[in-house]
Amino acid sequence: MSTATVLHTALATVGGVTADFSEETWWLSLIKAVFIMLFLIVSTILAIWAERRVLGRVQTRPGPNVNGFLGLPQLIADATKLIMKEDFWLKGAEKFIYLLAPFITAFSSFMIYAVIPFGPQVSIFGHSTPLQMTDFPVAVLYILAVTGFGVYGLILGGWSTHSTYPLLGAVRSAAQVISYELSMSLAILTVFLASGTMSTSGIVSSQGRLWWGLAMLPSFLIYVISMVGEVNRLPFDLPEAEGELVAGHMVEYSSMKFAWFYLGEYINMFNVSAVCVTLFLGGWRSFILASFWDGFNTGWWPMLWFTGKVWAVMILMIVTRGTLVRLRYDRFMQLGWKLLIPVSLAWFVIVALVQGYRAFALGSPRTLLLILAVIFLVAMLVLLLLPSTDGRAGTGARQVDDDVVTPADEIDAFADGFPVPPLPGQSLPLSPRAQRRAGAALAGTAAAATTAVSEAPVQEGHDD
Repeated sequence: MSTATVLHTALATVGGVTADFSEETWWLSLIKAVFIMLFLIVSTILAIWAERRVLGRVQTRPGPNVNGFLGLPQLIADATKLIMKEDFWLKGAEKFIYLLAPFITAFSSFMIYAVIPFGPQVSIFGHSTPLQMTDFPVAVLYILAVTGFGVYGLILGGWSTHSTYPLLGAVRSAAQVISYELSMSLAILTVFLASGTMSTSGIVSSQGRLWWGLAMLPSFLIYVISMVGEVNRLPFDLPEAEGELVAGHMVEYSSMKFAWFYLGEYINMFNVSAVCVTLFLGGWRSFILASFWDGFNTGWWPMLWFTGKVWAVMILMIVTRGTLVRLRYDRFMQLGWKLLIPVSLAWFVIVALVQGYRAFALGSPRTLLLILAVIFLVAMLVLLLLPSTDGRAGTGARQVDDDVVTPADEIDAFADGFPVPPLPGQSLPLSPRAQRRAGAALAGTAAAATTAVSEAPVQEGHDD
């Protein structure tokens, strides 16, 4: 064994990297990079087609399902229209940043799959290499860093246009992504504790007997909810709610500049799906088929299992879009900050206690795990059954007494704890300032009338 191989093996053992890149060459890395780009672009085209087909079936919309052979002509027509659409430029925009923003979004989306393992060691042109472009001891931290870098594309895209609605959409999108990245990161931390490594290949190897999605079900559920919010998909597509913000930060983009944002959004769906499969669903391993023949987890077969799992998560997000309604923005942020993040922290503490007990105690952690599981379930029931305390005070609504009757032609805008515009024929009540002004005017009028009455001359009566 060569010195380079021994050194790489030692480093891999320390960092938890199980993939062997000792025979990697520059042209093998180039082939893998080109394959990843083609895989993501082709998968995006298929995802758009599959989403229209699935949504057409779920919502009984015949358009994508009867327009030509398998609905493909509609996809081709939309792609042609997007490419040939007029590419306008805003006169008052920051030209460089306006053009840079979509490239940041697209570029960061292509970088995630560089550390995602598609399969085990295979032989390519006589060289033994893993079906993975690269890996290192902190690969998952690299994924989180690239995801955070992609937020700059959203912010710059909305700010550079110097327009109101794109800026509002960019701010809401950044707040949403940052909020749900916190709960997602906490869910991923439990995988680090259980597997003992941050390497993607090491995490897949640690799931040889049991998927982490089954062993740590709360982390898996929190990650699935957070990943849907991370990629701005229904029911969490608040930054791109067409009825409110006119497509959010992308409203001032057209043609290929808009296509870069569009491409980045769908590639990010594949990114979060691949991370979900790698961290929680066993990666490229197949437990059911491998129980009949071990060869299904060797060679090129695992690449098929990995792709199938990724598409299963994608179909889940598509069906979720077709079945759930959009949340209100305050409820959405409340879900992230008041439920997912506290639950993630509580579950992380439980996993840390169990891992510490296993590391420093010689006994079985089964008793401790059962006690902590009971405590966790009781806490979750308390959070679910505890009545909400936000009410009207949390939204700045005015308190209304039970004996105060609102006129029929007025509307209580904060009746449900959220401002609602009046319907036709209804009017909003006066604001507190207007009420004070009207009260002061009424008091002044009453005082003036009293003064006039008191100063009026008293006329004496005369006898006829």
